[in-house]
Amino acid sequence: MKGILLRCVLLWATLQRNNMQMTVPATVLNCCEGDILLLLDSSGSVANYEFSRLLHFSGELLRPFSLGRGHVRVGLLQVGTNPNLEFGLDVHKDQKSLQKALWQVSQLQGDTNTEAALGVAQQLLTETDKNVPKVLLWLTDGVQPGDVDEPMSELKAQGVSVLAVSTVHGNYQVLQRAVTPPLESHLYSVDIDNIEIITEDLREAIIKIIRAERLRVVHLTSHSAVLQWRPLLSADSGYYELSYNSIGRRDPDTRRTLSGDASSIELTQLQPDTTYTATLRPESNQRLFNTLSVSFTTLPDVLGPAVVSVLDSGPRHIRVSWGPLQPAQVRYTVEYGAIPRGHVHTVTIHGQQNSTLLTGLEPGTQYLVTVSARHDNGKERAMSVRACTQEAALPALTDLHLTPVQRQEVQVAWTAHQEGLRGYWLSWEKLNSHSKPSISSIYLPPSSSSTRLTHLAPSSRVCVSPIYSSGRGDGLCCTAEMHTGARQWG
Repeated sequence: MKGILLRCVLLWATLQRNNMQMTVPATVLNCCEGDILLLLDSSGSVANYEFSRLLHFSGELLRPFSLGRGHVRVGLLQVGTNPNLEFGLDVHKDQKSLQKALWQVSQLQGDTNTEAALGVAQQLLTETDKNVPKVLLWLTDGVQPGDVDEPMSELKAQGVSVLAVSTVHGNYQVLQRAVTPPLESHLYSVDIDNIEIITEDLREAIIKIIRAERLRVVHLTSHSAVLQWRPLLSADSGYYELSYNSIGRRDPDTRRTLSGDASSIELTQLQPDTTYTATLRPESNQRLFNTLSVSFTTLPDVLGPAVVSVLDSGPRHIRVSWGPLQPAQVRYTVEYGAIPRGHVHTVTIHGQQNSTLLTGLEPGTQYLVTVSARHDNGKERAMSVRACTQEAALPALTDLHLTPVQRQEVQVAWTAHQEGLRGYWLSWEKLNSHSKPSISSIYLPPSSSSTRLTHLAPSSRVCVSPIYSSGRGDGLCCTAEMHTGARQWG
C-alpha cells in the first residue's frame, strides 16, 4: 500500500555540498509567477544533519527562479513548539539574498506543532494577490505531524497547492491526504542522503502550478466545462480568440471572441464522454503572447463514480470514498473481497453518501473494492480500486541505554520482544576521515542485545529499531551527550 500511495525514492547517491554546481535552465528563469511558502519541520525529531540537508535542498530547488513581485516570491516558515516566520514572501528579491538567508537559518528544536504553523501559513497565503498561484511545500520527517487534515483542507479549498517531501519516516496516510493531487508528482518520500535526486521532478511539478501562462479546466460535467486562465490582457489592450473541438470528430471548430478582461469561460452543449481540445490566443498590438491550450474529457452521461480512493486503512478496516456526488435517485453498491479468491461482501449505500467504512478485514491483506452507481432507469456504472490493510501492530523496542567507553565511543544496549524477531537496525552519526558527520547504519542479528559504536559525531543521535518478518517496529533514539556527573549518555 505504501508503495502505491507514495513515490518512494531510495536510490543511492552522494551529495557534496561545497562542490556541487548547478546549471540554471534558461527556460526556468522567467517562466513563472507565484508564491512559494516553505513549511520546514524544525522540531527536535529532525537531526541537525537532516535539517541542514533540507535547507541545502531547498536552495538548489529554488535557485533557477527569478524572484520578486511579477516573478516568484519565497517565504520560509519553521515548525517547532511555536511557529517562526524566518522570512516573508516580500523579503528576498534576488537569489544571492535568498541563498544567504537559507544558509543562516537555525533549527528551533522543540515539539512538532504543525497545526499552529499552518494557521500562520493560511494567513500569509490568503492575504496576498488572489490571481497569483500559491504553493505550500511541506518539508518534514513526518514524525507525529499532528492533526493537519482540517487546516490543509482549508488551504486547498482556498486555492493553495500543497506538495510534500518526507524523509522516509513519514506517516504516509497523513501525507497523502494533505497534498494536492496528483500524488505521483506532489508527494515524495526520500532518504535524506539521496534527496537531491528528486530536485528536477519536484521543480517541474511546481512550475506546472505557477507557470505564468496556462489554460486549465476548473469544473467539468457531462455537457459543460469551465476554462480558466491567468489574466494576460485588459479590456483596452487586446482580446482573446477561443476555439475548441472534439478530438476524433469531423465537426467544425467552435470559435468565440472574448474581451481582454476575461479570465474564464463556460463551454456548454458538449457531448458526454468526449475528449475536447481548446486553444486560447491572446491578441494584442503591444506584445506577442503564446497560444494556450488544454485537453479534457467530459463526464459520461450515465454518471457514476469518476474516482474511487482509499482515505484510511488499519489492520482490520479500510475507509473508501468516491466522487463526484450523484443525484438522490442513485444508489451505491460497494463490493469487496480479498485477492485473489476471497469471499465477496456487499454493502448497499443509500442517499447522498460518498464514503463508507469496511470492517472485519484481515491484516496485511490486499482487497479489491468495487463501487457501483445504479440509477433509477436501470443504468449502472462501476469503478474498482485495490486497497491493502495494514500489518498488525509490531512490537516496539522496550529499552535503550548508551554507556560511554572512551572519547567518541559508546556501548549501546537494548531490550526488545523476541517473538518473531528477525534482527535490529541501528543508525547513528559518525565522523568520517575529514572529521565531518555522516549517517551510518548497520543490521544486527536477533541474538544481539548490545554493540559498541566508535568515532561518534558530537551530539550523535543513536537509533535502534526491531525488525520483524512483516516490517520494522517502532524504535528508540538517544542523543550521545555526556552529562556532568552521569555514567550514562542522554
